[in-house]
Formats: sequence, C-alpha cells, structure tokens
Amino acid sequence: MTATLVAPLALLGATALYLLFVWLASAIVASYLSDRKGYTEKLGLAAGLILFVLGPIIFLVVPAKKDSAWKRFGPFGSTMKGS
Repeated sequence: MTATLVAPLALLGATALYLLFVWLASAIVASYLSDRKGYTEKLGLAAGLILFVLGPIIFLVVPAKKDSAWKRFGPFGSTMKGS
C-alpha cells in the first residue's frame, strides 16, 4: 500500500470507532430512560440499538408510567422528590 492510501483508511477506522461509541452510548441512554420511566430495559436497549440517535429522543418524549422511578424520584437520583 502506498502512503497516500494508508492515511484515508486510518481516518476511516477512527471515524468508525467514534460512530461505534456513539451507537453504544445511544443504546445505554435509551435503556436507562426506558427503565426509569417504568418500561423494560430491553425495550430501551432495542430502541437505542436499532434507531441509533432517535432511541433516547423517543424515550424522552414517551410519558412515564404512573408508579415509575421517573415519577417518584425524577430523572436522576434515588431520593423522593420534594423531600
């Protein structure tokens, strides 16, 4: 391989690695949000893996179930809201 061909291939590999990290982070965030809103983690994980960046956005819009951790504790934390 010549030097002119190696550099673009190396840049392509780095870009693919960054896209892989974004894809996995999207799945993690969607899984966390779905679990917090009272749905199963598997549903969020599937949405995050299949829908890439839209998965977490969808679970930000989906309403939380009545007795979910999102309603009791908020999006983060483990203490009661208003305490």
